[in-house]
Amino acid sequence: MAQNKVQYQRGLSMPEFFDRYGSAAQCEALVRAWRWPEGFTCPRCKGGWHSEFRRQDRLYFQCSACRYQCSLVSGTVFESSKLPLPM
Repeated sequence: MAQNKVQYQRGLSMPEFFDRYGSAAQCEALVRAWRWPEGFTCPRCKGGWHSEFRRQDRLYFQCSACRYQCSLVSGTVFESSKLPLPM
């Protein structure tokens, strides 16, 4: 199994880890960059135009072309988690 690039960073202490990934905004930015490095792409129609909104503190995207909605964590290992990202 491949190592997780965030969890296994050689030379990164626990305080440095929390400084880098300890807030919800930092975690969202990391997941967004990992999931869509070139910017949001609709999983259904591959469109790029979208709007963003929050529902119960979870970030969602809605495609402007097909109106498909997905969350930042849908389709990832975090999808079924009831915990917030920085836990």
